[in-house]
Amino acid sequence: MKWTDIHYIAEELADRHHKIDPKNIRFTQLRELVLSLPAFDDNPDHCGEKILEAIQQAWIDENN
Repeated sequence: MKWTDIHYIAEELADRHHKIDPKNIRFTQLRELVLSLPAFDDNPDHCGEKILEAIQQAWIDENN
């Protein structure tokens, strides 16, 4: 899984962290959650605010 796999990341986060409200998560925490996903295999430095925003929005959409 790479940073660009936004919807797959959001699905994994929703499945694994259903007690976390993605509307209230800080980007630093979101980044750490993504990096901790077992299937994630990308360079941690290839992530920016726009990618994190997209992941957060996809996670919010996944919960609705």
